[in-house]
Amino acid sequence: MERHIVALGGGGFSMGEDPDLDTFILGLTGRDRPRVCYLPTAQGDSPVYIVGFYEAVGERAQPAHLGLFGRPRRDMREFLLAQDVVFVGGGNTANMLAIWRVHGVDRILGEAWERGIVLAGSSAGSICWFEAGVTDSFGEELAPLQCLGLLTGSNCPHYDSEPERRPTYHRLVESGELPPGLGVDDGVGLHFVGTDLSEVVSARPGAGAFRVVPGDGDVEETPLTVRQLG
Repeated sequence: MERHIVALGGGGFSMGEDPDLDTFILGLTGRDRPRVCYLPTAQGDSPVYIVGFYEAVGERAQPAHLGLFGRPRRDMREFLLAQDVVFVGGGNTANMLAIWRVHGVDRILGEAWERGIVLAGSSAGSICWFEAGVTDSFGEELAPLQCLGLLTGSNCPHYDSEPERRPTYHRLVESGELPPGLGVDDGVGLHFVGTDLSEVVSARPGAGAFRVVPGDGDVEETPLTVRQLG
């Protein structure tokens, strides 16, 4: 069973932006109207983002969402494993991971991945699949965070849109607080097949992704080849 993860630097279904990225993710299922579940945990199950997701997806897929605040549904494992895509929205990554672990959603997502269900997400929904990432979950100052570890290395979203992201990521990788990894601009998707980076796709001209590793007194940042969508 082929396993797919698409980690977006920013944008995607929940933001009502970059429809070419949405199309790319849906296309990985091979279905005309795939079943797509939105996990809005990082936004506290915000109705605004949930409505935006349904508006973005409704004409092209069979949308659903899984709320974990209030009283969660009892059949969440069966529900998630019946999807073709699970898309994770942005927000507070640390809170999201803690809530997932309480309800066992982290384990279910690992099982979904092994079964070939496409896992995708933006921002918090991007870094969560890696060993670790850069987050603003703890306040204004960016910090490292341990994540699910389905993919090796670290991830930094919003690489071009938030001024402190890039220098903070460089510092954390150089110091060893984060393992080497990938910095990703808004509108760009990292497509992994299994645990290997298959390609980088972009819905925004000029946007890209970069491999960041420790160097001699600084980091080495290498731009990756990007395929423009649309």
